[in-house]
Amino acid sequence: MHSIEKNTIISEDLARISSAILPWHHLEDKVILITGGAGFLAAYLVKALLAARRSHKLNLRVVCVVRNPESIKFRLSQCINDEGFSFVVHDISKPLPDNFPRADFVIHSASQASPKYYGVDPVGTLTANSAGTMCLLDHAIRSEAARFLFFSSGEVYGVPTESNQSVGEHDYGYLDPMNVRSCYAESKRIGETMCAAWAQQFGLHTSVVRPFHTYGPGMALNDGRVFADFVADVVAKRDIVLKSDGLALRSFCYIADATIGFLTILLKGGKAQAYNVANPDAEISIGDLALEVAGLFPERGINTRYELPVDSSAYLISPIHRSRPSIEKIRALGWFPTTGVSDGFRRTINSFL
Repeated sequence: MHSIEKNTIISEDLARISSAILPWHHLEDKVILITGGAGFLAAYLVKALLAARRSHKLNLRVVCVVRNPESIKFRLSQCINDEGFSFVVHDISKPLPDNFPRADFVIHSASQASPKYYGVDPVGTLTANSAGTMCLLDHAIRSEAARFLFFSSGEVYGVPTESNQSVGEHDYGYLDPMNVRSCYAESKRIGETMCAAWAQQFGLHTSVVRPFHTYGPGMALNDGRVFADFVADVVAKRDIVLKSDGLALRSFCYIADATIGFLTILLKGGKAQAYNVANPDAEISIGDLALEVAGLFPERGINTRYELPVDSSAYLISPIHRSRPSIEKIRALGWFPTTGVSDGFRRTINSFL
């Protein structure tokens, strides 16, 4: 059956994801609960699961948990009438109601993931990853869930001790718990430890994904991250203005690649194990990314320039110059990314045009 997705780029991505060689049959007759379901990463996962439901003729149901029902309209409007989809409204940092839906697979991705929010709402940022994770782990136990997947972040590694060394799943650097910006990374760390603890004490099969700089169609162009700003500028035919020296290096992973990675860990990941989901071959400096993105659409006449802010209190800048992820662990499960920077950002910008 064909995708119900109207955006051509996203539809192509979903077809590619649902054709990935994965043990899809594990999802037969299963309920998959996804928190933060209208967020950027989770929404692609929701759509991918529904696409797999159609293409593999699976009897699965996706239950999306959202804090704000309006967010469903933003990213998942085309899923509302899909018989395999439903949603519930709940703030995951609060205790779960008695009638919270049971599930066979629980995916916890509800979290504020943009530095724009870390300084404004550090409490909301950290409670979703800590209190919310505890509530959901207990719910997974009560539901006798087969698997629990926690969305962590590459930020848990802190400042790498050696910037030229690949960061594997057991390499950790410095993180200042008294720095407000640490509300995100520290709460992701405790969420991961909770996953390990519930696996040890209650036998729950938990796995952790650590995404690095994932981008693509459907991302919010106003969320404050530089790569989203660059895409927004090209779409609006605005010059790209860099608010830093542009020397920081990041590895960018296209959303379709990342989603296959997330599903690989959900279906094949080890118990109480964490996995990097990243594209180390797509590492580029922020300054070079600005030039690359502007050059993809020369007809839009985009220039780049630097404009360092006098007051940076609103946006809490990362102290990490470079964090090059290793993906050897997830490669052993059969996953590797295939989309480079040029192709990925071209697809992303075209999806908005």
